[in-house]
Amino acid sequence: MAVVLIVLYALPLVFIFIYSLAQLHLVIHYIRYHLKGGDGDSRPAVREEDLPFVTVQLPVFNEMYVVERLIDSIARFDYPKNKFEIQVLDDSTDETVDISRRKVAEWRQKGIAIHLVTRRERTGFKAGALAEGMKTARGEFIAIFDADFLPRPDFLSSTLPYFLDDPGIGAVQTRWEHLNKNYSFLTRVQAFALDAHFTVEQRGRNAGGYFMNFNGTAGVWRRTCIDDAGGWEADTLTEDLDLSYRAQLKGWRFKYLEDVGSPAELPMVMNAVKSQQFRWTKGGAETGKKNIGRIWKSGIRLGQKLHGTVHLLSNMVFVFVLLCSLLSIPVLFVKNLPGYSKYFLMMSVFIVSLFILGIFYYCSIYRGFRNPFRAFFHLAAVFPAFLCMSMGIALHNAVAALEGWLGFKSPFIRTPKFNLTAKDKTWKTNKYLKRGISLLTVFEGFLSLYFLSGIGLAFYLNDYSLLPFHVMLTAGFGLVFFYSLKHSFKIRM
Repeated sequence: MAVVLIVLYALPLVFIFIYSLAQLHLVIHYIRYHLKGGDGDSRPAVREEDLPFVTVQLPVFNEMYVVERLIDSIARFDYPKNKFEIQVLDDSTDETVDISRRKVAEWRQKGIAIHLVTRRERTGFKAGALAEGMKTARGEFIAIFDADFLPRPDFLSSTLPYFLDDPGIGAVQTRWEHLNKNYSFLTRVQAFALDAHFTVEQRGRNAGGYFMNFNGTAGVWRRTCIDDAGGWEADTLTEDLDLSYRAQLKGWRFKYLEDVGSPAELPMVMNAVKSQQFRWTKGGAETGKKNIGRIWKSGIRLGQKLHGTVHLLSNMVFVFVLLCSLLSIPVLFVKNLPGYSKYFLMMSVFIVSLFILGIFYYCSIYRGFRNPFRAFFHLAAVFPAFLCMSMGIALHNAVAALEGWLGFKSPFIRTPKFNLTAKDKTWKTNKYLKRGISLLTVFEGFLSLYFLSGIGLAFYLNDYSLLPFHVMLTAGFGLVFFYSLKHSFKIRM
C-alpha cells in the first residue's frame, strides 16, 4: 500500500515538472526575442487609402453596467469612418438590449455604421452570436471585444497593418491590460497571473513558432482564416482556443503584439473569478480532447506538437496539484516508516518546478519594472499569495478539467461585469451576482481544515519537509472559502 501511495504521489510531481520545463522553454524564447530587440515599434507603414474594411463585433449578454462604455469606446476609434462597421451582438434577456438599442441609434446619427443584431434564442452562446454576425458582416477583417474592454482609439490602426504586410497571418492578438488592477487583493493576484500569460507565454509561443491562442477578445481575425478553419463552433466553452488551433493546423500563422495593450476589467468577487476560471479550464479540456489527436496526425514539426500538447493539457495541472495535495498528508506517515525516506528525494523535483515557476513570473514582472531589484521584491511580495490562491482554487478547476475531458456538457456562464475601478465604489448592488454557496465551496472549507491538520502533523512527527506546502494549502483554501462566503452573502468585512 505504501508503494502505491508513493507512485500516486510521484505521478503528479512528474507531470508538474514536465509542464514547468515547457514553461522554462517559453522563458528562453521570450528572453531571446527581447535580447534581439523584438518588434519594438516596427509597425508596417500603410497609407490610409490602403486600409481595409473592418467589422468590429461586440458579443453582449446581460451587460447593463458596461455596454454603454464599450460601444462608446469602439465608436471613437480613429480609423476612417467609412472603413469600419460595428455589430452589437446582443443576446440579452434584460434591459441591456434597450441600452444597446439607444446607444446604437445615438452613434448612427453621428455617422458611425453601427448595427444591433439580436437573436430569439441564445443557441451556441458566444460562438453562436459571432457566427450570426458573420452572416451580415462586411469586413475583410473581424475585430472582437468582450463587454468588459475599453480599447484605445488607435487599436485598429495598430493591428491592421500587420495583416497587409503578411498575407499568411490569420489573427493578431494584443496584450490585456487592467482597469482595476489595484482594486483589491483578488484583482492584484489575477493581474499577476494574466500578465505572465500575456508576456512570457504568448510572446514565447509566438517567438518560438509554436501555436498560440486568440484570447477571445482584443484581437483581429482575417475573415478568410475563420472560414478556412471551419468557422465558429460551439462544442467547447472556449470557442476562441478551439478556432485558434483549427486555424493554425490549416497553416495560418498568428501575430502577437506585446506592445499594444487593451484595457479591461478584472472580476472583483470570488464567484465571478470562479465562473471565469471554470469556463476557461473546462473549455481548455474540451479543446484538448477535440484537437490533440489532430495535432499528432498533422504534418507540423515535433516542437509544435509537443508545445501544443502541453498547452492543451495545462488544465490538468489543477487535477495533479489537487491529487498531490490530498496525498501529502498520508505521505507524511509513509515517509517516516523505516526504509521509505529515500524514495522522497523526488521532492526535489517539486522544488525545481517551483524555482522555474518563479523565473517565469519574474520575467513577466521585469517587463513592467525594468529594474531587477524592484522586480524581485515585487515577486517576493505577490508570488506567495498567487501560489496560495492557485492551490486554493485547485478543487474548483480540477472538477472543471475533469468534466471537460469526460465530456460533461454545461452552458456558457458569463462572468458578471461591474464597471468599478475605484475602491470607494461597491460591487454589492450588482444584480447579476448570485447568493448562496455551492457544494464545492463547502468542500473548500473542509480542505482548509484538512491541510491545517497537516501543519499539526509536522510538529507531531517532527518532520517539517512539507510544512510550507501545507501552510500555503491551508491559507489558499481558507482564502477561497472566505471570499466565497463574503461575496456570496455580501458580508461587510
